[in-house]
Amino acid sequence: MHSAEGGAMPTRPKGKFAGMVVCWLLGNGCLFSWNSMLTIEDYYIYLFPDYHPSRVLTLVYQPFALITLTILAYHEAKVNTRRRNLFGYTLFFLSSLSIIVLDVATSGKGGIGTFIGICIISAAFGIADAHVQGGMIGDLSFMLPEFVQSFAAGLAASGALTSGLRLITRAAFEDSKDGLRKGAILFFAISCLFELLCVFLYALVFPKLPIVKYYRSKAASEGSKTVSADLAAGGIQVLHGQEAEGDSKGRERLGNKELLIQNIDYALDMFFIYVLTLSIFPGFLSEDTGSHSLGAWYALVLIAMYNVWDLIGRYVPLIKFIKLESRKGLLLATLARFLLIPAFYFTAKYGDQGWMIMLTSFLGLSNGYLTVCVLTSAPKGYKGPEQNALGNLLVLFLVGGLFAGVTLDWLWLIGKGW
Repeated sequence: MHSAEGGAMPTRPKGKFAGMVVCWLLGNGCLFSWNSMLTIEDYYIYLFPDYHPSRVLTLVYQPFALITLTILAYHEAKVNTRRRNLFGYTLFFLSSLSIIVLDVATSGKGGIGTFIGICIISAAFGIADAHVQGGMIGDLSFMLPEFVQSFAAGLAASGALTSGLRLITRAAFEDSKDGLRKGAILFFAISCLFELLCVFLYALVFPKLPIVKYYRSKAASEGSKTVSADLAAGGIQVLHGQEAEGDSKGRERLGNKELLIQNIDYALDMFFIYVLTLSIFPGFLSEDTGSHSLGAWYALVLIAMYNVWDLIGRYVPLIKFIKLESRKGLLLATLARFLLIPAFYFTAKYGDQGWMIMLTSFLGLSNGYLTVCVLTSAPKGYKGPEQNALGNLLVLFLVGGLFAGVTLDWLWLIGKGW
């Protein structure tokens, strides 16, 4: 493989730190819009007090993300990764802009029509997430584990940033419908700008980093067809003879079914991590934690603590001797988290807010830590196309866990009699 200028690919690629920064920003952009919607739940609860927006919007989001990701994961080997990711970030931008347009068009009024519009936008966020999260994790899985870690940390950082911004806007604007509305519009204005930045970074900056060119070229030589458009954007041409060689190698790769059988424990880890987390966060924390001295700030503080500790947890595996890589150990740790369900139930019923804040912090810390441990350990030892496919499969089980967790949260609500 040669560059457009005719030079050979560098043997010692540079740009690792720049790549990690871009991956962090792209991870942030993957969930920034959705977390903005979650974080202004107090505005939506004010507008739609009878519709349970914190739960309904999540329930709408998840099936669209899951169905789209299932289709993309099945056809992963033939999907143009560049087109997939750019479509996802562009859809995030357009959907964020639609939230502002809808709010301005309705003058901030509630009603079933407005709520249905917001639900449609939530579904669009789910479709965008399926394109970006699976596409990026798959793409980064054949690069450096540090890139996967940075992207995963960016996912959590979006929650921490939006929570921090929400606390600031709530303090800045008086606690009224107009103040809440100003905060919501500010959120999505920032979200629009950030998603535009992500489109620019992925389209023009990331593919031109030497280290990214190196790993994508390596993946192409191992039979990957998903990277050709990104290689072209980075100035790398794949010659016809190399395409034929890549095709033969591509046919030698393990299929999705074989990869899943070999990594079923990692897939179940991802599913169990998120089924537990989403059965508690954000619905239970938003509506079922009782009344405390923090008043209306209580749910915001809990969500902020979850997001901050989720972010911290994603950096903990960078400390090598703390990182859990044992497959049995990861599965046991994942299953042990289910003890948090009775812990949250009894704390909400009998405990004070200090215990609830501590439990929520641990929920976030363990979520972030285990996510990064699984995503960085699973792809080791496979060829580029297999690593890409495995990354997509792991994200599919992650989203499946999210959907199952939201469903359990709804069953909890129905069991309480609404």
